[in-house]
Amino acid sequence: MAKAIKIKRGLDLKIKGKPELTISEVSNSLHYSVKPTDFPSLTPKMIVKAGDKVKVGTPIFHDKYREAIQFVSPVSGEIKEVVRGEKRKILEILIKSDNEFSSETIDATGDTKEIILKSGLWPCIKQRPLDIVADYNKAPLAIYVSGFDSAPLAPDFEYILKDKKPELQAGFDALAKLTEGKVNVTIESSFKSTSIFKDLAGIDLHTINSKHPAGNVGTQIHHISPVNKGEVVWTVNAIDVARIGTLMLSGKIDFTKIVALTGSEVKAPSYYKVVSGANMSDLIEGKIATDNVRYISGNILTGQNVGKEGYLSFYENQVTVIPEGDHYKVSFTEGWLAPGFNKLSNSKAFLSALVPKNVYDIDTNLNGEERAFVVTGQYEQVFPFDIYPVQLIKAAITNDIDKMEKLGIYEVAPEDFALCEFVCSSKINSQEIIRNGLKVIEEECM
Repeated sequence: MAKAIKIKRGLDLKIKGKPELTISEVSNSLHYSVKPTDFPSLTPKMIVKAGDKVKVGTPIFHDKYREAIQFVSPVSGEIKEVVRGEKRKILEILIKSDNEFSSETIDATGDTKEIILKSGLWPCIKQRPLDIVADYNKAPLAIYVSGFDSAPLAPDFEYILKDKKPELQAGFDALAKLTEGKVNVTIESSFKSTSIFKDLAGIDLHTINSKHPAGNVGTQIHHISPVNKGEVVWTVNAIDVARIGTLMLSGKIDFTKIVALTGSEVKAPSYYKVVSGANMSDLIEGKIATDNVRYISGNILTGQNVGKEGYLSFYENQVTVIPEGDHYKVSFTEGWLAPGFNKLSNSKAFLSALVPKNVYDIDTNLNGEERAFVVTGQYEQVFPFDIYPVQLIKAAITNDIDKMEKLGIYEVAPEDFALCEFVCSSKINSQEIIRNGLKVIEEECM
C-alpha cells in the first residue's frame, strides 16, 4: 500500500549555482577512468592489462569473491594504465578512447539477472544493509528507487528522464523479476500529479515531502519498511533504472549520462551529456569563473574532491564547483564575531537567520578544528530516522558491534549522516565513521 510520508527533521541548504534546464553536448574525453574505489568493500581482480583493446561493455575487472559481478569499460579504445597505490591496491583503470564507441553485444533474452550481470550494469544495484554492490545470491525482500534527489543543487530527475518513459518501464519490469517483493518508488509530494513515474506499471508509488534528506533512499526505506537484521533490500538510482531498461529493450550497453554542472563558481550552471568516467577537465573547460576552486564529483555533502584532472565517479550525476576555503577568516569581518549576513548556519547564530530566503555562496572552510564529541542535539534536528545518531556513531568509533546492531546500523549508509556532519560543531567526520562501522559489521556479522 502506497504511503504519503511526512518528515519534519531535515535541512535544505540554499546555495548558489542551481542548474538551468538546458542540456548541452561536450567534447568527448580522450581518457576515461573506472575506479574500484567507487565501490565500497570491493576487492577487484583484473581481467585486462595495459595495452589491451576494449569495447563498450568489455569486462576489465571483477569482484574477486563474486566473479559474476563484472565492471566494464564505458568506452572503446585501449587500456592506458592500471594505477596502483599502497600495497599495489588498484585505484583506477585509465582508458584511452578511440571515440568510436563500438560496443559488445548482449543477448537481452533469457534470465534477467544473467543479462544485467553480463552487461556490467549490476553495480548499479546496491543493497542495504552495508550500502555495497548487491549480492546476487541473496534475494531481496523488496527493491527501492528514489524518484528524486533532494541534495544541494541536485539534478532534476523529472527533467533528465522526461523522454525515457519506455526505458523506465522496461527497467522496472526487469527489477520486478529480481524480487518476490515490491518495487517501491518514492517521489516528491508536489509532483504527485505530474511525475513521470505516476503511470508506470508494476511499482508501488509513495510520496514524501521534500526537505533534505527526503530524497535519500535510506530515509524512504526507514519510513516505508525499516531493514532488520537478517533482511536484505536492494536500491537503484532512477537514472540507472532507465539504463537497465535500455539494455532490456535493445541489448545496448549505454554509459552516457546527463550530468548537472552546478555551484557558485560555474559561469552558467546547466546540464551536459557525458559518458560515465569522463575526465573532469573536458566537462568544465571554459565554464569556471575563478581558479582557486574545488571540483567535486557529486554534491557538497557526499561528493568526492577529484580535482580538475580527476574523473567523474560511477554513481554521480552531478559535479559541483565551489571556492576553496583555504584562507584565514578575520574574526570581525568573516569569523565568529562578524554579524554573518552572508553566512549559512543551521544554529541561527548569525543575522542571516532573519532572512530565510537567502541563497549563499559557501566555500570549503570548516570554520574550526575537530573538538570533543558531545551530545548537543544538533544531529537530531536534521536526522529523520527514529535512531539515536550520536550514540550510533560512538558505537561505530569503538567497534561495539552489539550497540551498533541495537542502534540501527543495518538501516543506514554514510550518506544518511551527511547533514549531521554538516551541522556538527565538533567537526566529526561522521560519514567515514559509519562506513568503517559497516565494514566491521560485514566482516563480523554477514
